Amino acid sequence: MTDHTVAEVDAACVAAGRAAAEFGDLSAVPLAARAAFLRGIADRLDEAAGELIPLAAEETGLAPDRLTGEMARTTGQLRLFAGVVEDGGFLDIVIEDGDPALYRLNRPIGPVAVYAASNFPFAFSVAGGDTASALAAGCPVVVKAHPGHPRTSRRTAELVREALAKAPEGTFAMVEGFEAGRALVEHPAIKAAAFTGSTRGGRALFDLASGRPDPIPFYGELGSVNPVFVTPSAARERAEEIARGFAASFTSSSGQLCTKPGLLFLPAGHGLGEMLDGLTGEVTPHPLLTSGIQDAFAEGVAELAARPGVSLLAGRRPDGGDDPAPAVFSVPARDLTPELWEEHFGPATLIVEYDTDEELLDAAEAMPGSLTATVHAEPADDRLAGALLDKVRDRAGRVVFNGWPTGVAVTAAMHHGGPWPATTAPSHTSVGTTAIRRFLVPVVYQNVPARLLPAPLKGR
Repeated sequence: MTDHTVAEVDAACVAAGRAAAEFGDLSAVPLAARAAFLRGIADRLDEAAGELIPLAAEETGLAPDRLTGEMARTTGQLRLFAGVVEDGGFLDIVIEDGDPALYRLNRPIGPVAVYAASNFPFAFSVAGGDTASALAAGCPVVVKAHPGHPRTSRRTAELVREALAKAPEGTFAMVEGFEAGRALVEHPAIKAAAFTGSTRGGRALFDLASGRPDPIPFYGELGSVNPVFVTPSAARERAEEIARGFAASFTSSSGQLCTKPGLLFLPAGHGLGEMLDGLTGEVTPHPLLTSGIQDAFAEGVAELAARPGVSLLAGRRPDGGDDPAPAVFSVPARDLTPELWEEHFGPATLIVEYDTDEELLDAAEAMPGSLTATVHAEPADDRLAGALLDKVRDRAGRVVFNGWPTGVAVTAAMHHGGPWPATTAPSHTSVGTTAIRRFLVPVVYQNVPARLLPAPLKGR
């Protein structure tokens, strides 16, 4: 791994600061040119997929099929944002004639620091959604690469730079190393930051961003437990379907997804232990993404297993080996404590067994901020389901009904966010077209002569 010095980070940020005035100026870089840059990145990634996917598989241990789908998502969202740029609606132009005459539009906030994630070496990494949405907004980007896939990151960065060869110098850069990451968020040229990762790491960077002489917005996606609430009618009528869906969801990518269902609420006496044991036994264990994640998972699951009332229901208790097998623990709802709401990043989950509807509703009331909350119910339980939906809507950014939270559509309607500790900015999303709003700021021109207005406002 090549750690960049603070001086090298400074040079990248200064160059990004110089590029911001030109790259974000539509008279210098029209929307059509900005869109073409995004499509150019997508094209180069697609052309190099045969090289990048095996490289990422080697570094992360993720399956090539999974990475092939992720590459398609990555290039798809780059092209999606190209369409957003060409449409121009993101500028949110509002004109009010009169006295005063007001002209409002969105402008790029300035250079953005992007902190790559471990679990998506393409879609949430060097050329992922944060980079795509920042470039679409007209913001230069400095990426801090994740140490879990350095060679994939460097090769991706080379392709991005090739695609942006005709963009203003400094429009894109990548740095590596822990100290580089600290220096990046504190650099005065950086005007916003986006992060996907652990609660501890995200909170540390959030505090640095907030503690600057000029605090900047920090859009962090951190920890999420994504609880699933199953009503008695759903457990009776769809027990096998729910067991199969749950097992597939929490073991997907070895449980290393931000939307993994970490808690499943079932009525006591559900009788799904044997079925879940069989389903988890069919899953082939894989190494986790990094040794740090492996160690944190082993430690966290050991603490979970030692909590009062917690027992192993299905699968195998992790033994600290390199390929942890899926594990399903259980606990009575009366023993559910705040500590049991903690995320365990890996193939482990907790079933909470409730005796009454009141226990289920009390649990929903205690739910911490999360990216998702899921409710499984049948019409016979509409009253209970409605009460659950009312409680979780203030605690999750996406509410799923009779489905599973893993799999996040990249569309205009998607919101991938939620209250703390899921994110640091619950009103914003890191997935979907509205992710561009994080890197835009409104400016109003009052009584400015038409000849002096910015290009998008002239002739309106």
